[in-house]
Amino acid sequence: MAFWQRRKSIDAMIGGHGGERLKATLSWPHLLALGVGAIVGTGILTLIGVGAGLAGPAVLISFGLAGLVCACAALAYAELSTMMPAAGSAYTYSYAVLGELIAWIVGWSLILEYSLVVSAVAVGWSGYAVGFLNGLDLGGISLALPHALTAGPHAGGIINLPAVFIIGVVTGLLLLGTKESATLNAVLVVIKILALVVFVAIALPAFKTEHFTPFMPNGFGAPFVQTGVMAAAAIIFFAFYGFDAISTAAEETKKPERDLAIGIVGSMLVCTALYMLVAAAAIGAMPVGQFADSAEPLAHILREMGQGTAAQWIAASAVVALPTVLLAFLFGQSRIFLGMARDGLLPVRLAKISSRGVPALVTIFTAVVVAILAGLLPLDELASLANAGTLAAFCAVGVCLVVLRLREPGRERKFKAPLWPLVSLICVVGCVIFFLSLKPVTQWGFLIWNAVGLVIYFVWSSRNAVLGKSPQ
Repeated sequence: MAFWQRRKSIDAMIGGHGGERLKATLSWPHLLALGVGAIVGTGILTLIGVGAGLAGPAVLISFGLAGLVCACAALAYAELSTMMPAAGSAYTYSYAVLGELIAWIVGWSLILEYSLVVSAVAVGWSGYAVGFLNGLDLGGISLALPHALTAGPHAGGIINLPAVFIIGVVTGLLLLGTKESATLNAVLVVIKILALVVFVAIALPAFKTEHFTPFMPNGFGAPFVQTGVMAAAAIIFFAFYGFDAISTAAEETKKPERDLAIGIVGSMLVCTALYMLVAAAAIGAMPVGQFADSAEPLAHILREMGQGTAAQWIAASAVVALPTVLLAFLFGQSRIFLGMARDGLLPVRLAKISSRGVPALVTIFTAVVVAILAGLLPLDELASLANAGTLAAFCAVGVCLVVLRLREPGRERKFKAPLWPLVSLICVVGCVIFFLSLKPVTQWGFLIWNAVGLVIYFVWSSRNAVLGKSPQ
């Protein structure tokens, strides 16, 4: 077998080989809260405006399509994660099913995804933080920040300082070893959900059906077309993932055979229903063109409705709760690095745990990179490129599902994805179409990123892989 086709043993993985295992402390309520907390974030609070600008009122269909593909990916993740409860997520599944080279590409894509998600969420947080500060007046003193310090060069500013600031705060917490407790995470998730429920409750009475005409002004779209329903779905896709962060916690779950499926599938169902309701309420309350360009579309809609207090509540809830998404994805990225370093595809020292229980070197390096990206680039570009990395991972998971079903039909499966051929087909085809609907600059950026990754793999990683030294 050629070195790039080497596969990890699922049996050895289940047996706990490949390094010291992480402590299992999580149960399904923790995972459900982690999933909803990671999913409900910048996507629905900010990208609803970007999506509406591309698709018009038909952004509702975009949410449905993105949700369908993500739901199929979630089912595939649920089956595979319960079979292989180890750190590494899609990277680990690909290593066991598709071989080392594909696993490297998936892992390298996940690094891109998680890094850019943190950057994009930070930019989204900045939009709400700036709006919140602009609405405050303490004793006649305005807390508004100058435009030059709240926007990157693309928007006539110098740097998005609030975005850099929040990354620094979260990184500091991680370096201190501060761990988000299940109670705190659940409270912040409730705050985010309540904020969206309040928005719907206020916006629905102002619902006007004429705001949905024309329903599809830019058409349905197709691969290589950067406007319309498909183009919006390719961007809004960003609003749904986060459940994959649950799979990175597989090794730390008490009963992975039960809890992972509940956390992954449950969080997707809750968030899809919530998103569709919020999007319908937003469009019904205000014509798309009036909030599509806003950095804080939901708060903007409420202000235009004369609901300034409610708008401040929405902005405040975003400011308080969005950093939990940063924590969730930085948590996930550290587990991806841990899995790849355990396998020798990345230097082992990258996954070295400090005395406070965190991978300090990786955390600091990641923080510097994402802070630069968040400070200089716009939200839609960050989200688009993050989507490219995620689409690659989801596509690989869909392929892993069908290959493993055909190769090892008798292997025990604690959770079985229903209608698995259809689930796999929708997941893979949907991801490919979404990728082709992204901007050419995004597609090229993704290909260049992976070209660099392949050079690293063939020059260094393939020579240092643990399987090359001690095949399982």
